[in-house]
Amino acid sequence: MTNPLFKKILTESRRIAVVGLSPKPERPSHAVARYMLTQGYEIIPVNPGHSEILGQKSYPNLRAIPQPVDVVDIFRRSEFVPPIVDEALSIGTRYIWMQEGVVHPEAARVAESRGVPVVMDFCIKVAHSLLRMQGEI
Repeated sequence: MTNPLFKKILTESRRIAVVGLSPKPERPSHAVARYMLTQGYEIIPVNPGHSEILGQKSYPNLRAIPQPVDVVDIFRRSEFVPPIVDEALSIGTRYIWMQEGVVHPEAARVAESRGVPVVMDFCIKVAHSLLRMQGEI
């Protein structure tokens, strides 16, 4: 059985901003974002070093994204999480997802105290795959 929050996020969300999305196919962020694209999610790359990744316009930061974002998916080292969470909260994201290996309990507490649910240290692709296998999405 998967965490009920996973299903809530993945069924209520369509637009995912991926902070730290790499243009390199061998990187986990690239594989995860590519998979989520194939599953019908809109992926918005956030990487200041690139203008486009996976055929999608890339933005230098979350504030530069012109439309609302449902999920901010973080592929950055844990020490870089607090300012990303602050920026995610400032744009009104509905959910924050810290990928496997990304953990920052204090930043999660800040987000949750503002009513934004957080997933930490788990892969969004794995969560989606598990829910699909269980027939839940």
